[in-house]
Amino acid sequence: MIRGTIEAYAWSGGRQAVAIPTVMSHSLSLNELWNSARPSERFFQPPQVAALPEAPRRYLEHAIAAGTPLATAVRLRMHGQIRLRSWHPFSAEEVICWQRGFIWQARISFHGITISGGDSLVDGYGAMRWKLLGLVPLMNACGRDIDRSAAGRVNVESIWLPSALCQAGVTWSAAGHRHFEARFSAHGEIAQIDYRTGPDGGLLSVNMPRWGNPDGGKFKYINCGGVVDSEQNFGGYTIPTRMRVGWYFGDSRFEREGEFFRVTIDDAVFR
Repeated sequence: MIRGTIEAYAWSGGRQAVAIPTVMSHSLSLNELWNSARPSERFFQPPQVAALPEAPRRYLEHAIAAGTPLATAVRLRMHGQIRLRSWHPFSAEEVICWQRGFIWQARISFHGITISGGDSLVDGYGAMRWKLLGLVPLMNACGRDIDRSAAGRVNVESIWLPSALCQAGVTWSAAGHRHFEARFSAHGEIAQIDYRTGPDGGLLSVNMPRWGNPDGGKFKYINCGGVVDSEQNFGGYTIPTRMRVGWYFGDSRFEREGEFFRVTIDDAVFR
């Protein structure tokens, strides 16, 4: 039953489970990924974004305080609920290192039983690894579709590392005073991210076409995004701290079946 539920999680995340050997190359610990990030020598200043359209300029000025180092990585502590057919509590830690990818390590309470593991994309290789009680393998999976879906995840999670959007190669377009898009290439995927903000530039929602198959069918690009319920400042960065995330964003299916992740960020450290 538990194995089947974890496999259902793989599908709900839009990533087909592909069995692979327990020992994989390209394996890296969360601490190793964090320690590999090089501290930035650049600082954010409003003149750097003065030429952008008003909406993205206001968002970046809200998200990053003047004089803040332009971080290359963020380390997050979080908790919330994840849908494994039904909703279950989790706690997790994640490192996003923009040059290399991300590692998300979690512990899920499943009817009193602990399931531990997580998702990752490091140097272009995605993986899902989950164990029962930290011992019994439930899933060890990879594949090109996982790579592509995980790349979409880390790209949209730039909302937690907004300094990544201050790099060269990001193209901005405004659809209104509080609605805009960013387009860039990262982690092997072209990201086209849609943002909606409040009057102060604070993020209200984000979504993008992400590679996946939440219905279990053929993989394709499907809108995946989240609603921001609150935000907080950590070390000069104002980021979303409470969100509801899922597939079919912008459609009624999001509320009915697409939402699979409810998260609260407890702490964020930037490097």
